[in-house]
Amino acid sequence: MRIDRFIVVLASCILLPAVAEAQDIHFSQQGENPILMNPAYTGFYEGTGRFGAIYRNQWATVSAPFQTYSLTTETSLKRDRQRLSGINLGVVAMKDVAGSLNYGTLEARLSLAYYRALDRQGTSIVSVGAEGGYALSGFDPSHAEMSDPSEVFEKQQSGYPVFGVGLAWFWQPAGEWQVKTGVALRNINRPNISYLGLDDTRLDPLVNFYLRAEWRCWQSVSLLPTVMAQTQGRYHELVYGMDVKWYVEEIARHQVSFATGTAYRHGDALVTHLTMEYDALVFAFYYDANLSSLAAASHTLGAFEVGVVYRLVRDRGVRTIKCPVF
Repeated sequence: MRIDRFIVVLASCILLPAVAEAQDIHFSQQGENPILMNPAYTGFYEGTGRFGAIYRNQWATVSAPFQTYSLTTETSLKRDRQRLSGINLGVVAMKDVAGSLNYGTLEARLSLAYYRALDRQGTSIVSVGAEGGYALSGFDPSHAEMSDPSEVFEKQQSGYPVFGVGLAWFWQPAGEWQVKTGVALRNINRPNISYLGLDDTRLDPLVNFYLRAEWRCWQSVSLLPTVMAQTQGRYHELVYGMDVKWYVEEIARHQVSFATGTAYRHGDALVTHLTMEYDALVFAFYYDANLSSLAAASHTLGAFEVGVVYRLVRDRGVRTIKCPVF
């Protein structure tokens, strides 16, 4: 790397968060692994446990594209006999890396959620959640070419705690209708992410709102409209779209379905996806077509994501919370 290019990259890594307001790691996948959006969604699924993994590759046309990974696990700590209330535990680990200096963030969070049905039939459920964790951001200067080989960086990493809270609601007024919505506030402590030990570079709180409904319009076909909005400092995101889901088989111990849809990330990208559910497994493929001002450089190639979710459903056939994976 030439020294002038290195200076630009280094200045971007250190100074850009103070100017452009640093942002959290996020994915295009929403319904498959909702714990990534809101701690109140911890354990918000049918079954006794859930494990998930996502890989995202963004802007592959550049020499060192953005790569993001996540691993999640959720389980139930306590449930009453009727399974109308309980406490769930979740763990989230995420990492992203980009550029020739491997600039990125490694983050781990622990979340707890308490849910309670508002009626004896379990058609209306409220969940509240909280999360806490630690993040470490930094870069690797070993690939940098310095004009003075003896020159070293005083600090290459910055660590900070992160905290958040969330509220979610699930409602099934009729067999053909289901609604899931929630709001979350993350980074409520506004952690200091400065590499220079200053107090002028902080991670802004992130506010997330999510709404997803399912309407069983035909015996084996559902329509699923989705709206998600989030804001963090100067960054604002609005996503809205529609999915179509086809239930191939619905037997007590055998579930097969396919879903596809398109969403528009306002002013940024067109997101398409294909999802397959086979019993306890869910496979998802997402593709973002870049429509922003960077389209000329990226040739409209935005990002692709692949994800897999596995649910523990050993008690399938026994009454569980009426909270399906959308």
